[in-house]
Amino acid sequence: MFKNHLKIALRILLRNKVYSFINIAGLALGIAAFLLILEYVSLEKSVNQFHANLPTMFRLLNQNSKGESWAQVEPGWATKAQERFPEIKSYCRVAESVGQGVVKYEAKNVSFREKKVAYSESNFFTFFSFPLIKGSASALQKPDVVFVAASVAKKYFDQENPIGKTLTLYNQFGKKDYLVEGVFANMGDLSDIQLDFVFSLETLKNPANLNDNSWANLTNLDSQYIDTYFQLNQNTDYLALEGKLNVLRKELSKENDDITFRLQPFSEIHLASSFSDTYPHNGNIKYVFILSGIAFLILLIAWFNYINLSTANALKRANEVGVRKVIGATRNNLVMQFLGESILVNLLAFIGAIFLVTLLQPFFNEIIQKNLSLSTLLSSSLWIIGLGLLIIGSVASGIYTAWGLANFKLIETLKGKLHKSAKGIFLRKSLVVTQFSISIVLIIVTLIIFSQLKHMQNQDLGMNIKQLLVIKGPEIGKDSTFKNRVNAFENDIANLNFVNDYCTSGSVPSNWYNFTTVGFTSAKSKTGDEQKPYSFVTIGHKFLKTYDIPLKAGRSFTEQECDVEWNNNSKVLLNEKALEQLGFKSANEAVNAKIKWDERYLDVIGVVKDYHHKGLQTAIDPMIFYPFNSSSYLTIKLAGENMNSKVATLENVFKKHFSGNPFEFFFMSENFNKQYETESQYSTLFTMASVWAIFIACMGLFGLATFTVESRTKEIGIRKILGASVFSIVQLLSKDFLILVSIAILIACPIAYYFMHQWLQDFASRINIEWWYFVVAGVLALAIALLTVGFQATKSALMNPVKSLRTE
Repeated sequence: MFKNHLKIALRILLRNKVYSFINIAGLALGIAAFLLILEYVSLEKSVNQFHANLPTMFRLLNQNSKGESWAQVEPGWATKAQERFPEIKSYCRVAESVGQGVVKYEAKNVSFREKKVAYSESNFFTFFSFPLIKGSASALQKPDVVFVAASVAKKYFDQENPIGKTLTLYNQFGKKDYLVEGVFANMGDLSDIQLDFVFSLETLKNPANLNDNSWANLTNLDSQYIDTYFQLNQNTDYLALEGKLNVLRKELSKENDDITFRLQPFSEIHLASSFSDTYPHNGNIKYVFILSGIAFLILLIAWFNYINLSTANALKRANEVGVRKVIGATRNNLVMQFLGESILVNLLAFIGAIFLVTLLQPFFNEIIQKNLSLSTLLSSSLWIIGLGLLIIGSVASGIYTAWGLANFKLIETLKGKLHKSAKGIFLRKSLVVTQFSISIVLIIVTLIIFSQLKHMQNQDLGMNIKQLLVIKGPEIGKDSTFKNRVNAFENDIANLNFVNDYCTSGSVPSNWYNFTTVGFTSAKSKTGDEQKPYSFVTIGHKFLKTYDIPLKAGRSFTEQECDVEWNNNSKVLLNEKALEQLGFKSANEAVNAKIKWDERYLDVIGVVKDYHHKGLQTAIDPMIFYPFNSSSYLTIKLAGENMNSKVATLENVFKKHFSGNPFEFFFMSENFNKQYETESQYSTLFTMASVWAIFIACMGLFGLATFTVESRTKEIGIRKILGASVFSIVQLLSKDFLILVSIAILIACPIAYYFMHQWLQDFASRINIEWWYFVVAGVLALAIALLTVGFQATKSALMNPVKSLRTE
């Protein structure tokens, strides 16, 4: 019986090649899109889930009175908390940002500036579940030890055994040699912690290794720079422990500020526990839900296509059903036959989808900058949900069609009355409206995301970042001659004919600030204002000029003011946000006023107009500018074209004065726009989803148009004989479909507006949702539908009427 059903199913598919192709191709495209997006969602859901201690792991957070949270805390709290609370089984501190610098392998004279660097607790490889390839985890208990990632071992040592080799780290703590004691597997996409070097935190316990950076003392309760993780005993009430930690903070914190501790489950560090979760996260749960929804909607469109075309085509098979019933076929026989056909179509579509996924995987991975494959999906429990959904949807759509066919009434079937079924027509129209509603929503979403991205990229930043090249300062060779070499380097730069200007600074726009701090007050401040945060930037005397950042009032720093020791300075600049936060009513009122920073008094000599130091996703922060000749960054304003030769010249000058240092640079405009990579990736994903969805919907529309034309062949022939023009026939056949698309536009517009209005609330600087987004999406949908239906309609209208009547 099964063999017979299979033969009939294959025969039916081959007999109706157009319908079969549209059905299989539409389903294959829908399943392929579903699988690709599900791969990404699976990866996002799997991040950090591999740690053996995950259920008892928590991250310590700071939170202010506004509800804003951040992960960097003072290093001393870890030891104080474990001493006081037995609920804490162990802790692990990881200091990432403070360790960045240049790493050199002296034996081969190779050096690289490294970013994925951290000083970590001795239990790092037992607290976390990062697999070791070589070495013993216990070796990290010793000072002056480093563990490196497998890729780093290859980069520095090639085929040599890295164990026992010495690497030299040059950073703010000076020059220090470290013995390589271990190699760990590369931390892939499944980890939020991304490190290439793990240096022993034991090293920083020796004050001699701090290079006068007393703020980095591991016992201090003042400087927030380290990530602290706790492993709690089983069944510990972490919220109760959180309360105890805050009692301890009030007891020991000399500042007695408004900051409180929060404990965040490590399992929720990547994705939030809910939309209302305000803690810091590395992923975005909103995008995960949106993408999951889009994946399902595209699959739904494909299933709707299948149901639509199957029910339409089923009417052509009504006589077959009637004959089968006359010769004794039961309802169950017919259901099994038609369900078998449905399963075969879905199976062929699934095979086609796997082929499409394999074909498109490299392109998809390049867009999202992740290394995904079907194995990513299989490694997550989501594949069970995905497969279940595919099976349920496939069987349900097949059962609906099969049951509808099997229930045709024998007499009506043989009389051909089923073609007039109002119920079937309404269903097909409803499915077309639903398909196009989804597609139009996706088009509107794509247009608004793209416009928001362009808005952020083209918005006036309050500064000019064009033609600016930033060179990262040297770390190697900071000896007694270093200052003279820096001056000589700057002189050589100034004498190059393609250099219009240059400046030094401790940080640059798009690369965060030097640090964020509190403690600033003015005569206008109120009680509690000393706890308001300020972003701190050290700049040279030509910083504002090089970046074309205007002053609101006052003046900038002089060269002499920037060339003083850190603690000897008494001058600062404020931006407009800082001016407001300090209580000044105008820029002129602030100039020459004194502000207090903890116990020091500083003179405000100027007010800088607000500019976007970070991306436009966030609001402009209150900023304090401090005069200091930092060697961290050198920004150069270049003239003319042919940037490659100019960069080569600058590299030669750099290496002349700072041999052994890697020459690293970036163009400010490119680096600034990197802050929008997430939005850019999602814009591309939504564009692909929109094109994919509307293409699948149009395949279904093409199939329905073909069915409509075939069922009205005789009518079209008679109309042509009676003098109907080609245009009038095309208009007749297209009108109903365009009405359905117009209804879809009316449904889609308010839905898209609601969701995009909510999405835009996450941006400090955002576009307005203009009427033209909806007009463009509507016109595009109508045009695509008209082309799809019009092709078949025109083909039919041009057919010889005599041939049409003979065919009928």
